[in-house]
Amino acid sequence: MSQEPDLMYERGMNMDFYTAFYDMDENRVFVWMTDGRIIAIDCTKVEHTFADNLHERSELDYLIYNDPTAYADLVLNGDAGRYLKAVTTYRTDEALN
Repeated sequence: MSQEPDLMYERGMNMDFYTAFYDMDENRVFVWMTDGRIIAIDCTKVEHTFADNLHERSELDYLIYNDPTAYADLVLNGDAGRYLKAVTTYRTDEALN
């Protein structure tokens, strides 16, 4: 029975983990911590919290499917918002005209 975690953790908590994988059926990234805990990250909640547009959602989706360990690291260490602002570039329709 898994317990749904909060998206953010208190500073100073040990967030060391050794592996993560994405479960498409549950839309969660499961993270195995070095202290034996298993954390399930709800990807929908992360998306609603950090992604403001389709481009940012695409960046998160890329990480979920291709590097769930990096995705877990961003979310658990509170860097997802900063990462999305740094890597996402897009133009609005008005900028194209």
